[in-house]
Amino acid sequence: MRKEDFRIVYMGTPDFAVESLRALVEGGYNVVAVVTMPDKPIGRHGSVLQPSPVKQYALEQGLKVMQPEKLKDPEFVEELRALKADLQIVVAFRMLPEIVWSMPPYGTFNAHASLLPKYRGAAPINWAVINGETETGITTFFLKHEIDTGDIIQQVRIPIEETDNVEVVHDKLMMLSGKLVTETVDNILAGTVTSIPQDQFKDVPLTPAPKIFRETCRINWNQPTKRIYDFIRGLSPYPAAWTTLNGKAVKIYEAGKESTTPPSCTPGTIITDGKTNLKVATADGWLNIKTLQLEGKKRMPVTDLLRGLKINENSFFL
Repeated sequence: MRKEDFRIVYMGTPDFAVESLRALVEGGYNVVAVVTMPDKPIGRHGSVLQPSPVKQYALEQGLKVMQPEKLKDPEFVEELRALKADLQIVVAFRMLPEIVWSMPPYGTFNAHASLLPKYRGAAPINWAVINGETETGITTFFLKHEIDTGDIIQQVRIPIEETDNVEVVHDKLMMLSGKLVTETVDNILAGTVTSIPQDQFKDVPLTPAPKIFRETCRINWNQPTKRIYDFIRGLSPYPAAWTTLNGKAVKIYEAGKESTTPPSCTPGTIITDGKTNLKVATADGWLNIKTLQLEGKKRMPVTDLLRGLKINENSFFL
């Protein structure tokens, strides 16, 4: 079958999912509809509805858009069935019920931002950086009942540099996902796919990637310098690692490893020259804070902070 005749329904919501949809559209694939989340209320009173990035792009391209509240809704299921899709593609969407993912004759595949079976879950990019991984990637796999457990179709790997934060890794993977999604479609069309069950990857540790909440992001200064450094970059710029100073929240976006010599002071102790340098004691060294944000203030370099805020000797981040 020619790709122009191969009917695809695409499902995704955030910026990350736009690139794969763009690759399909610009590659001449037959995307017959796009399924995305309902518009999100924003503003002080929630009176303004904001469409998802995927919806915005789909409408610009004149694509049919579907926004079901519930994926098991009979009207949505019938509308989806009427499209007679040959294949469904999911990138950064929601967990699909079987009635949806089992519908197309060629199945439904997902592009997941990790090297499965490692980092199954909602926040694989964050956790890969937080855990100090030196590589990650994109995996395409066929959907099945349990989330992120389907048979693997293809994978592509990239290094994670020690200075990369989660935004940098996100953008690298976003661009790779578009290429891998179209390659996967091509291989399905050519009949050359040999998918591999994930239980065959017995040497891969099943490190989870659960959803990140605010409490997840609090810094524990009793940990080693490298662990805290990776934690900060794994949450930067969003949602951002945080601590407290004088009872108020402080988000930390960027830091440097100062040394590996165990300090004689309590972890969390702040030392500063009051002008350009602010460092914090860890369990085995120091972190040199570079960019941060005080509660109720804008994000700023530490030099700007120190010009306007006097930090007393023996102050602590808690």
